[in-house]
Amino acid sequence: PQPLELNEYSFDYRIISGGFLVQTQDNIIEDFAQWECVTRRKPNPSEYEDLVFAWKAARHIKSNAIVFAKDKTLTGMGAGQPNRVVSVHLSERVAGEKAPGSVLASDAFFPFPDNIELAAAAGITAVIQPGGSIRDEEVINAANQSNLAMVFTGTRHFKH
Repeated sequence: PQPLELNEYSFDYRIISGGFLVQTQDNIIEDFAQWECVTRRKPNPSEYEDLVFAWKAARHIKSNAIVFAKDKTLTGMGAGQPNRVVSVHLSERVAGEKAPGSVLASDAFFPFPDNIELAAAAGITAVIQPGGSIRDEEVINAANQSNLAMVFTGTRHFKH
């Protein structure tokens, strides 16, 4: 994916104690052809549509974003947390009885398989994430053990 050309409107500014942060805006154009299913089980057409929807939603949520979605509807969300485990727990709590059968999107890679194990326990059926962790193989194995479909996008949308 290529970012759009930078200009004076291409940056996000965040005020923090004693200063500010400048980050480029997330204006990457998705290249769906680069997405890759990395698990034995592939997402079915309904799951794939929900993965696309959840991925688009996660892009606009504060970092460590975890989105649960089903039938192109946000069912749960956890964001702005110190780690993804807390975000998965928040998403599950928000989704409640709607969690089973939902898909999960993460704005950045999963560094450990624990998030996948939590997602599977919540009834998640498919996951979309950028990939790129040194532990991707462990994460993929956890997804395979739980019969989850997992898609790597190759692009992260981590937002501060």
